[in-house]
Amino acid sequence: MASRHPHSGRPKLWHSLLEWRVFWEMAALPWSLPMLSSAPKGDGHPVLLLPGFMGSEASLLALEVFLRNRGHAVETWGLGRNVGFHAKHAAALEQKIRFLHHRSGRKVSLVGWSLGGVFACYGAHQVPECVRNVVTLGSPVSVDAQGSASPPLVKAMYRLIAHPLGPAAHTMQPRAKKLRERIALPMPLSCLYSVSDGVVPPQEATVEGDPARHENIRVPGSHIGLGFNPMVLWIVADRLSQPEEGWQRFEPDGLVGQAYRLLTHERLPV
Repeated sequence: MASRHPHSGRPKLWHSLLEWRVFWEMAALPWSLPMLSSAPKGDGHPVLLLPGFMGSEASLLALEVFLRNRGHAVETWGLGRNVGFHAKHAAALEQKIRFLHHRSGRKVSLVGWSLGGVFACYGAHQVPECVRNVVTLGSPVSVDAQGSASPPLVKAMYRLIAHPLGPAAHTMQPRAKKLRERIALPMPLSCLYSVSDGVVPPQEATVEGDPARHENIRVPGSHIGLGFNPMVLWIVADRLSQPEEGWQRFEPDGLVGQAYRLLTHERLPV
């Protein structure tokens, strides 16, 4: 059974303070081109990218360009900046997934960064017949009854922007919380998480589920840098390249596999 990470409580303070690592991760992209060029190619099925909280389509540009170059039919959500889990966004997302499925005649893969991963799980839950697989990047897809353990500043910012009238006035809030308390998607779900994520603690970015279709994949790096992290990009391409009827868990081999195991060694705090 896929299991949630055993961490409890908030992210460590020094992990939050080290979120500026994103600049290192962005700078590493050009040097990682030889590795990225070895990433599996796509089969042309539609892939929908969903940005994180306060992010726009531009925040996913590196991932979009990379996946297009690997042969994926990438689409962005087209809803502007992600300012919270609003009903109008949820309805538009369902319509977008149905449209892409109808236009291509193929199921759609959903890739969501941070809050975008919650959107992805919601969309997959609403229209499972249209969704091929889901990949989340540091997304709070699991939440305990006592609520999120993200840093107080992060939660305060979300409430201020997404719930200006209070959570009770937010019609989608109960639905989102219920979904996050029990993720049970019928299609493959790959949750990428970092033990040094300074925004979303690892126990909330991982799920419990059927190992035949659900997995948690540790990656090195920051939360803010997940969309630029070369190892994350390679893993996303690998997950999207899995055949629809022959999905396998992430087991990298070769030089990339060696690099992955080195960077995610249990003794490393990143």
